[in-house]
Amino acid sequence: MQRGRAVIPFLFCALALAGCAHGSGPLASAPPQGDLDALAYGPAPAPAGRGLFSGVASAPRRAYAAMPAAYAAPAYDPDYRLDAGDRLRIVVYGQEGLTNTYAIDAGGSITMPLIGAVPARGRSPAGLAADITARLRNGFIREPSVAVEIESYRPFFILGEVAAPGAYPYVPNMSVESAVAVAGGFSPRARRDQVILTHGDARGMVRAAVPLGTPLGPGDTVLVGERWF
Repeated sequence: MQRGRAVIPFLFCALALAGCAHGSGPLASAPPQGDLDALAYGPAPAPAGRGLFSGVASAPRRAYAAMPAAYAAPAYDPDYRLDAGDRLRIVVYGQEGLTNTYAIDAGGSITMPLIGAVPARGRSPAGLAADITARLRNGFIREPSVAVEIESYRPFFILGEVAAPGAYPYVPNMSVESAVAVAGGFSPRARRDQVILTHGDARGMVRAAVPLGTPLGPGDTVLVGERWF
């Protein structure tokens, strides 16, 4: 009797394990959804089935399409006036022989194939593009499409009490203070509260004493004076 009683618990355990093995379905976990998946396709759908793990199938592999890159044109002041020393990127759509980088020469013009010299001094990039378009339409290209961008600006000049006076490349958003830094900083005798700035615009050349935080433009001349005490 004691041996029979000992066998009974083992039978119950075996029956319970057999029921668990045959009663549950196959288990599979869905791979986690990445940030790019969420942006491109939205949130992952909830797994089908009644239970938490019941009937879960692995997520199908997705084919990723290349995202188009957004193109941003270089920012510039639409009222900026071109002059000698500016380098321009001129694109004539569909015309590889005309699309190129052109420098404005000392006479204030650029020279392009087919149309020759085109005056650029004092014009805005948009105005120059309109003139090139009109010249190309006059017997060369039926419907030309032209874009003009500033590839690099003409240099600025800094003189007087700085470590290295001279001409330096201009970059957008420069100030008089950053120009002094580019030139190696003030000399020991420099006046540091203001400078003389010469700036050209539609009215002509303007010369004035300005503080160090004054914005600097292409072609401007900065004169750092000497202090007397």
